[in-house]
Amino acid sequence: MTVQHIAVIGAGTMGNGIAQVCALAGYPVTLIDLSAAALERGVATLSKNLERQVSKQTLTAEQAEAARQRIQTSTDYAQLSSAQVVIEAATENLDLKLRILKQVAEQVSADCVIASNTSSLSITQLAASVSQPERFIGLHFFNPVPMMALVEVIRGLQTSDTTHQLALDLATRVGKTPITAGNRPGFVVNRILVPMINEAIMVLQEGLASAEDIDTGMRLGCNQPIGPLALADLIGLDTLLAILEAFYDGFNDSKYRPAPLLKEMVAAGYLGRKSGRGFHTY
Repeated sequence: MTVQHIAVIGAGTMGNGIAQVCALAGYPVTLIDLSAAALERGVATLSKNLERQVSKQTLTAEQAEAARQRIQTSTDYAQLSSAQVVIEAATENLDLKLRILKQVAEQVSADCVIASNTSSLSITQLAASVSQPERFIGLHFFNPVPMMALVEVIRGLQTSDTTHQLALDLATRVGKTPITAGNRPGFVVNRILVPMINEAIMVLQEGLASAEDIDTGMRLGCNQPIGPLALADLIGLDTLLAILEAFYDGFNDSKYRPAPLLKEMVAAGYLGRKSGRGFHTY
C-alpha cells in the first residue's frame, strides 16, 4: 500500500510533533482534536518548532512553509476516510484511547493502518478494540518528536507482517530509526528508563542527596545528557506516574511501585516543566 495521506489524532505535544515530521517528509497530514482551540495551540507550537529549525539552519524557510501547507486541521473524524495511516497520539489513558480508536475504526477504510503512540499500554489490548486488528500497531515516538531519532515499533499478538513492514518503512521515511519491540509494558526504552528515574526519586525521597546533586552525579558519572530528575520534569510527572502504574498493574511486581514522593507531587500539581515546578523550578 502506498501511503498518500496520514492522519494524527491529538494536537498536543506528541501529536503536533508527529504531524510536523510527517509533513516535512512530504506527506499530506490531517491533524484532529476535540476543539478548534486545541488545534490552534498545536499548530502554533508546530510553527514555532519549524521557525526554530529555520533559525538553526537545519531547514530552509521554503521547506518549513511547505510543511505547514501540508497540514490541515479538523474536529471531524469523517476526515479520516481518505487516510492510509492514522496515528493516535492522545493522552496516555486506556479508556480515552479505546474510545478514540473505536471512532477511528468507524471512519477509516478496511485496509487503513491504525497506530497508537502509546508509551506503556498493551498494543494487543488496543488492537482488539478495532475491526481487522491485524492492521493495528504501536508507533512510539519520543519527546520532542522533531529532535529524537528513535521510534519503537511494537507488534501486538494480532499485528500482520505487512503492517509491521509498513510501519518500519514509514518510520524511516519520516527520518527516524525504528527498532522492533514486543508487546510488554514499557516495551524496551521505558522498561529500562522509567524504573531508573523512579529509583532516583526514591534516593531524593530518602534524603540521600539533593535533586541537583542526583542529576549532576548521573550526568558526570554516567555520561547522561540530562539528569533523571530533570528528565522526569521534561516527561511530565503525571505521565511518569501513569507509566509506572501501568508497569505495576501489568507485571504485578512490587519493583515497579511508584515512589510515594512522585505520587504526592502529582497530587500537588507539581508536574514538571509544563507546570513550572517539579523536582526543579522553571
